[in-house]
Amino acid sequence: MTRICHIEIDESGLAAPTAAIEQERRVAIFDLLEDNSFTLPAREGREVPPGPYRLGLAIREGRLVFSLASEEGQKIGEFHLSLGPFRQVVKDYFQICESYFDAVKRLPPSQIEAIDMARRGIHNEGARTLQERLGGKAEVDIDTARRLFTLICVLHWG
Repeated sequence: MTRICHIEIDESGLAAPTAAIEQERRVAIFDLLEDNSFTLPAREGREVPPGPYRLGLAIREGRLVFSLASEEGQKIGEFHLSLGPFRQVVKDYFQICESYFDAVKRLPPSQIEAIDMARRGIHNEGARTLQERLGGKAEVDIDTARRLFTLICVLHWG
């Protein structure tokens, strides 16, 4: 079972999320738990702990931390990713989301659609960055990466 069965977001040290950010988080977690692909690769001849996995996400000391446990809660391990490669794409994503929400209120559908296409493009860029950064640590499909990227945005800017 190569999937995530539970997600925990460590909110310690984060500002209280806005209603919009809280909604994005709930939707991303729901969608992620409904359908995801998360595989731990074999490393250094060690046996891969079987899934499904409980995933904890946190930001500690300026790094993105993935904590993994078995479905029963037994700690498997954790890995840390630098936030540097995500900073610009997260910033761009929040700016385009702001533009999109503003556009929905006042622009015609054709312009809203153009902004939404740009938003999806930036979101895909963030997902691809995450897939690259997870290389050798975990393998995720693009949909899983997109949903995890949303949660990274929530942690990063939430």
